Amino acid sequence: MWVRVWRGLAVVAATLTVCGGTAQASGGGGRGGGGGEQQQLRQYAQRTWASLAAMTDPASGLPADSLNADGSTSVQTSTTNIGAYLWSAVAARRLGIIDRRELTARLGTTITTLEHMERFGATGQFYNWYDHRTGAKLTSWPPAPADEFHPILSSVDNGWLAVGLRIVERTVPELARRAGALYDAMDFGFYYRPEVNRVLFHYRPDDPAASPCCYDTLVSESRIVDYLGISKGQLPQKEYYGRVRTFPETCDGAFQEQRPTGTTQTYFGVPVYEGAYTYNNVKLVPSWGGSMFEALMPDLFVPEERWAPASWGLNHPRTVQAQIHHGLVEAGYGYWGFSPSNTPEGGYGAYGVDATGMDPNGNPSNEDATLVDHGFPGCPDAGRAAVPDPPPSAYTNGVVTPHAAFLALRFAPRAAADDLARLARDFPGLYGPWGFRDSVNVQSGRVSGAYLSLDQGMAMAALGNALGGDVLRDAFAGREEARALRPVIGVERFSLSG
Repeated sequence: MWVRVWRGLAVVAATLTVCGGTAQASGGGGRGGGGGEQQQLRQYAQRTWASLAAMTDPASGLPADSLNADGSTSVQTSTTNIGAYLWSAVAARRLGIIDRRELTARLGTTITTLEHMERFGATGQFYNWYDHRTGAKLTSWPPAPADEFHPILSSVDNGWLAVGLRIVERTVPELARRAGALYDAMDFGFYYRPEVNRVLFHYRPDDPAASPCCYDTLVSESRIVDYLGISKGQLPQKEYYGRVRTFPETCDGAFQEQRPTGTTQTYFGVPVYEGAYTYNNVKLVPSWGGSMFEALMPDLFVPEERWAPASWGLNHPRTVQAQIHHGLVEAGYGYWGFSPSNTPEGGYGAYGVDATGMDPNGNPSNEDATLVDHGFPGCPDAGRAAVPDPPPSAYTNGVVTPHAAFLALRFAPRAAADDLARLARDFPGLYGPWGFRDSVNVQSGRVSGAYLSLDQGMAMAALGNALGGDVLRDAFAGREEARALRPVIGVERFSLSG
């Protein structure tokens, strides 16, 4: 199935209005849509939950990292996977997919296993990889030992587990005390490096000096660590402003995708260059790779667009619009939704909209790595002249992942629902009893053979919020989080005018 520009433009006419050269998604908010659309979303939720149930070991209560189409699973699981299962079960209960007894039984098993899993000292931090059948920490990579494998503590993966625990604490009274104890024990200040005012990627207990520093971009799923640490009083408020919005517009930042524009502002004593990129004549703050989950995964749990209307309230809709424009117009795929996912032919790829990412090597939207380079002229030894953007015909073997469309439900509900419906209709095998498989090559029609726990968890969170009255947001972002975070993120203004 090679979908070319004419089909993409037809879809644009049906689902978008084009205003000032920018694809604007019709519809707004996360809870819109007619009765038929709501019914379809509810079926997606039922089937997505079925995949998560199928990949979860009944004895341990831990989900596998991946579920194959034949029902087999990976050995490994991560702390993120476990967190995603916790919040997905809460969403499933809210939507009436499972009852209270099943919710409590399932998550009681998971919490019991978590209580006995190895953690690092007094930090309350879990290791990153465990055997999902037993909860044992992995010391080699299955199925065959790798040449080198080091158990690590990942700040962002522990962050997503903490999100799941907090949601269970606040929504499942029978497990509140135990989930809360695990949550309270988790110290995110452990990762903080005051000399750079940022948090570590991860910590290596066997060789602390080899622990890589540090998360440096704001439009990243890792900002959930900032939210947790600040809410828990373990990170200073200024840490949120230690991350870059873009790298500088000076030659020191000449490695990045394009020269940004913006001004420097000071927040909590930290000077911040409020840089922005231009994509399709619209300004936005880019992520590193241009993917959907970098930008929107934290927003599933923290009402960023409400608490920070002059930053996230502007940037999130523009990120979604950019994804839609790239898929339907720039690349002419006829579908959209680009985020790290399984490669349909096997393996894993970091997909995105290259022009909305700072990575100079790009996260392409296709397997053939069609990239753009908007240049950074005027810098000795580092300046690059802009390269003309490739035509749609250059974008071959595009990879679309359904979880990216689910992430867009709040900001473009009609366009997201339409995209998902067309993906399910046009690619046999992509949608079935376990919901959507992880990705599809929209040129060849090749469908991924796997369901990834994290991506199913993002879909389930988006559906739980859209159909269940923001159940997961309200559970995680309570009064305590609002008091701690709203004054921090609400004062910022991204440089998105002009």
